[in-house]
Amino acid sequence: MKESLNIFYGDLKNSFKDLLPIIIVVALFQGIIIQAVPENLASIVIGLTIVAVGLALFIRGLELGIFPIGEGLAIEFAKKGSVFWLLLFAFTIGFSTTVAEPALIAIADKAALISNGLIDAFWLRMTVALSVGFAIALGTLRILLGHPIAYYIITGYILVVIVTFFAPREIIGLAYDSGGVTTSTVTVPLVAALGIGLSSSIKGRNPAIDGFGLIAFASLTPMIFVQIYGIIVYNLGESGPAAPVVTEILENTKAVATAYTFSAMDTFMELLGVIKDVAPILTVIFFFQYIIIKKPVAHLHKIATGIIMVILGLYAFIVGLEMGLFPIGETIAFQLTDMGNYLLIYLFAFLIGFSTTMAEPALLAIAIKAEEISEGKIKQNILRMIVALGVAIGIGLGSYRIVAGDPIHYYIIAGYILVIIFTYFAPKYIIPIAYDSGGVTTSTVTVPLVAALGLGLAENLEWCDPLIDGFGLIAFASLFPMLTVMGYGIHAEYYKKKQKVEPSNIEGEAL
Repeated sequence: MKESLNIFYGDLKNSFKDLLPIIIVVALFQGIIIQAVPENLASIVIGLTIVAVGLALFIRGLELGIFPIGEGLAIEFAKKGSVFWLLLFAFTIGFSTTVAEPALIAIADKAALISNGLIDAFWLRMTVALSVGFAIALGTLRILLGHPIAYYIITGYILVVIVTFFAPREIIGLAYDSGGVTTSTVTVPLVAALGIGLSSSIKGRNPAIDGFGLIAFASLTPMIFVQIYGIIVYNLGESGPAAPVVTEILENTKAVATAYTFSAMDTFMELLGVIKDVAPILTVIFFFQYIIIKKPVAHLHKIATGIIMVILGLYAFIVGLEMGLFPIGETIAFQLTDMGNYLLIYLFAFLIGFSTTMAEPALLAIAIKAEEISEGKIKQNILRMIVALGVAIGIGLGSYRIVAGDPIHYYIIAGYILVIIFTYFAPKYIIPIAYDSGGVTTSTVTVPLVAALGLGLAENLEWCDPLIDGFGLIAFASLFPMLTVMGYGIHAEYYKKKQKVEPSNIEGEAL
């Protein structure tokens, strides 16, 4: 018991450390730029404390429950030798967890508004969910076949670019954004565990190289599927009733930036919402474990404890965000856009992108696994900082793109070209992790703040259409981490070669 408390205390201390950049950024802008003390300061402090506790519970729950059961299932499938059931499991995990993803539901509703009723929110969600299911299955097949991930990803980017030239302008930004909101906080660790477990159990596979990459597939395919869906609908469909004015949407976004109030019913509904998000994953896992593999779960009590900790941790995390981070962050975003000082907006976008990414649970889960699989060669804190730098650059540049009024696809296409070039020069061990990092950076913390910043900025610029130009920041936040992580890998290899001494000394170090 004492050992468990010590471990949790360590996790809690790390959680507060992860939140420190956010606190510093918010305090600086609130105190120096806005020059006002928030009305609900006590609520914000309590909220951030709850976030830290939730993050600590979530990480401990992953270690106890989600990681072991995901890797265990992958190993059992490999032993069973049934490719069909393994691919079906991969598809089902991707589909079932995506179709109920809250961020996707929000994106789909906005797509219905943008298209004046041409795009149906339900069928768009089904399209994205199918694309993610297909992606996880394809990524799993790649691990089985042992193909380099770069061939698949580069082919995918080429397809994205080709389809973009045929897609209606109204859907491009949302299609790019849909690739960044499909992988939930719980799905990411499970999918990572599946890939690592599978590659560990197949002779000749390297978990560090072959185990990562499934999340990258899940972030890429929705961009293709959604644009194709948009092309079909805009060519064959008929426009419905006019979309509500953008002011209504912005008011809904601004409404979040108010003081959080507790009520028994709201508390229960939020907890129920978290359970509902986790339920499809658990249903799929236990169905395949007991019906297909026909084996009981090893250490079931430990797994169950971990899953409960994940649910409670996520719930606390979300409540804390609504109390602490969302109100103050969104308020600052709207106040800065009203001020019209673009340099301050770019600085805020950069700093908030960095600080929120450092606190992303999905990124933390991937970083933990990367350090474990690489046997310490990849340090989780360094990896998270490099990814956070990529998000910061992406959101900063994306904000500039809105102000400049440039079409989003020019930037994204240029970014993909750079990704392809970097892939050629980057060391093999870093490429799959770099690709995955683009899919785990836009999750629970980042998306609401980024959406508020993009919509608020576009609304305050006469030459922008908020329903078209206000979206796309999530796509920038997904693209640039791939470049920074691969750039870090290239630099590390160059530095290692530069520092290389005589071969005998290197052999001595290796021993």
